[in-house]
Amino acid sequence: MTIAALTLALSALGQQAYAGVEDKDVPRMISLGGTCVNCELSGRKLTGARFTGANYAKANLMGADLRGASFFGSNFTGADLSRADLRGAEMRGANFVSAIFTDAKLSGIESSGANFQGADLARVDLSSSELHGANFVGANLEKANLSSSELMGANLQGVNARYASFQSAELNASNMIGGNFERANFRDAEFTGSTLRGAVFGGADFHGADLSGANLGGADLSGARGLDQDQLDETCGDGGTRLPAGLSIRNCSGDRRNFRVSGDFQRAQAEAARAQIEAHRAQIEAAARIAAVPKPPKPPKPPAPPRY
Repeated sequence: MTIAALTLALSALGQQAYAGVEDKDVPRMISLGGTCVNCELSGRKLTGARFTGANYAKANLMGADLRGASFFGSNFTGADLSRADLRGAEMRGANFVSAIFTDAKLSGIESSGANFQGADLARVDLSSSELHGANFVGANLEKANLSSSELMGANLQGVNARYASFQSAELNASNMIGGNFERANFRDAEFTGSTLRGAVFGGADFHGADLSGANLGGADLSGARGLDQDQLDETCGDGGTRLPAGLSIRNCSGDRRNFRVSGDFQRAQAEAARAQIEAHRAQIEAAARIAAVPKPPKPPKPPAPPRY
């Protein structure tokens, strides 16, 4: 391992790690921990790196190569990962609150229970990703690609997802309250048991979408495309629900209709609960790994000066 790599091998004793190394390439599978707030790692090659219980708040990782990296129980609050390549990364229990991911590649990531609250994910590629129980509250997902992703039990409350693609995505048991989904693509998406109350869907495409058991109370679907009465017969709303002309919806309160959602809804709830458990376990494992690292030996005492 080069001196540059050793500089990045952070100790578990909370010592400050300085990542301003000379080499642009960091050895594969290097393990990174400890604290490196405001680190300068833009453009670095960190493929397969393992961030375990690490604190990289506000680190600069613009354009970094983080393919296949692991972020177990680590803190990247406010970090800049714009244009970074994180394809296939694992982010169980990681904290990316207010982080910047604009134009980043995140397809195929596994981020059960990860926290993206307030993060900027504009134009990111999150296709075919596993995002069970992930927290996207207030995040910017404008023009993001989440097609074929699993968002079961995810929290998308108050997100800006204008022009985003959720085609064939699984949004079962998810929270989409108050989100802006104008012109979003929901073709063949699943919303089993989801809550869409107060969300805006002007111009959104719902062709082939499954809305079984979803709550559309107060949602604005007046300009939505591809909605038909069969879809709405499997869901419910209230007096504030706005629909395209000619369509109607049952009221959620006192509705005795038996929705055909039991199996899928229970599965979605189970997946969301599993995601939360995995996130908690990741944090515990990260803390345990840090505690298990032996303390470095104390330097030997200098020899006593000779007596004359």
